[in-house]
Amino acid sequence: MLTRCATGDRAAFRALYDGQSARLHGLALRITRDPGLAADATHDAFVQVWNQAVRFDPARGAAGAWLTSIVRYRALDITRRRVREKPGYEPPEQADESPDALSQLVTSAEGAALRRCLEELEPDRRQLLMQAYADGFSHSELAEKTGTPLGTIKSWIRRSLASLKRCLEP
Repeated sequence: MLTRCATGDRAAFRALYDGQSARLHGLALRITRDPGLAADATHDAFVQVWNQAVRFDPARGAAGAWLTSIVRYRALDITRRRVREKPGYEPPEQADESPDALSQLVTSAEGAALRRCLEELEPDRRQLLMQAYADGFSHSELAEKTGTPLGTIKSWIRRSLASLKRCLEP
């Protein structure tokens, strides 16, 4: 569908949106913890997908991962921007009633493969990945939280992602 979106196919974009928006919104909501910000992040991500679908290269990774990374970066950006705009602002804790992306992934075949590959990582590396990608912590935040140099955190995450990629490749 991304290939068709790159050619300006609105029907393909609509099908992509219908098929992926709930999952991606769940991810944005998990990161932002604010329904309005999550909606903004999801919207901005789909605008970016429409404008940049031509940049998607299936040889470099799966379409779902590409979409997830765009939403993740948008959600983190919006959240950080919001914090800068309101010093001391902390979003209120609230129960997430919508199905989140992580819950949906756990029940899928891809989720089973990912779980298997995550289990092959060292526990501390697995925890870093989960905090970075599922909970939305930046590399700097993880370095501060763990008392580990930023470069080390970045290296560990990069190596762990490379290990996951090798494990998940057919």
